[in-house]
Amino acid sequence: MGGKCFGIIVLLLLVIAGGIYKFIFQGSVSGGTDGRTAIQLDAGERDVVLAEMRAFLASVQQVTAGIAENDPGRVAQHARKSGKAAQAAVPGTLMGKLPMEFKQLGLDTHTRFDQLAMDAEDMGDVSHALSQLSTLMQNCVACHEAYRIDVSGK
Repeated sequence: MGGKCFGIIVLLLLVIAGGIYKFIFQGSVSGGTDGRTAIQLDAGERDVVLAEMRAFLASVQQVTAGIAENDPGRVAQHARKSGKAAQAAVPGTLMGKLPMEFKQLGLDTHTRFDQLAMDAEDMGDVSHALSQLSTLMQNCVACHEAYRIDVSGK
């Protein structure tokens, strides 16, 4: 009887470990036809991710305008809009479908927006903000080179 219970426990632990790996690390992905990893989402989840990307782009445009106008206050205001607080709207079920590297790029991008906002306020140096923005944009390029968002057939 003890061996049977042990076997069931081991099997359950393996199933749980597989679920954790799928939810936290792998996500819902497949190979894309263009060499990028295709993240499989339903239409509503795709809309959430694309809306966040458009918000990043709007922040970048406004930060760039603030830099051009030598207005660190504007830089800070619009960088903060894409900081970590913005990711609170992402549902947990969606996070489970995203691969770990994608989540890491997203978190790092939000963190960099927050740092850009804090430094613009504290330092008031738009040339430093431009350098930070350039580095931040490397995340955007890396993400778009590696991933695409497909609507799953479910």
